[in-house]
Amino acid sequence: MLTKRVKTKIVKEHQRHEKDTGSAEVQIAVLSRQIDELAAHLKKHPKDHHSRRGLLKMVSMRRRLLAYLKDKEPSAYAKIVKKLELKK
Repeated sequence: MLTKRVKTKIVKEHQRHEKDTGSAEVQIAVLSRQIDELAAHLKKHPKDHHSRRGLLKMVSMRRRLLAYLKDKEPSAYAKIVKKLELKK
């Protein structure tokens, strides 16, 4: 679970303008951080199936947001993928 301080830091790094808190880039960055934390949790607790379901939902949401961004703004998509190191 992300603390308010960490989430605020992520938003400031990825926002488009001063008051932006919900753009696709911000949502992708926050989801990526949550996915990383939950994946680490699941390595310690492999039988936690409820959290695994939440992880799958987050991965699916991030994938849909990336597809949207790729369709609407390819340059922003390339920038966020490179910054977060999502594709190899």
